[in-house]
Amino acid sequence: MTKRIFIAGHNGMVGSALVRLLAQDSNTEIITRTRAQLDLISQQAVADFFADEQVDEVYLGAAKVGGIHANDNYPAEFIYENLMVETNVVHQAWKSGVQKLLFLGSSCIYPRLAAQPMRESELMQGSLEATNEPYALAKIAGIKLCESYNRQYGCDYRSVMPTNL
Repeated sequence: MTKRIFIAGHNGMVGSALVRLLAQDSNTEIITRTRAQLDLISQQAVADFFADEQVDEVYLGAAKVGGIHANDNYPAEFIYENLMVETNVVHQAWKSGVQKLLFLGSSCIYPRLAAQPMRESELMQGSLEATNEPYALAKIAGIKLCESYNRQYGCDYRSVMPTNL
């Protein structure tokens, strides 16, 4: 039986690596969409996509990303766009019956002055780096969104923080 896996953010560094890895399994059908094909910020577009595609698993690597300058100068865009992508994809995945989802976070979710080496328990234990705080807060919200769907609905929505990219 073929498993249909949607990789949101398939053109990014981690997303493209996931495509290459998962495509090696002949029982897996990889589903991708570019930003031009699917606006993940649009609740209706994401709902229509999940209704049409019969997805079994989701890898959520899509995000608005940028360097220090972009994060510092466009904080509203970073928090809004990332929150919308996360909430739309996670909620529509759940509504369509997807039981497995992997959310890709960021190591910037940890406090600026976290003890080294960093431990997961450092999360939300201090101030974030000011220049990318809106992006980090959106990523933290994505983690908590996955935890909440797991707790309330019994899903298997996991969050990982790929570091040193």
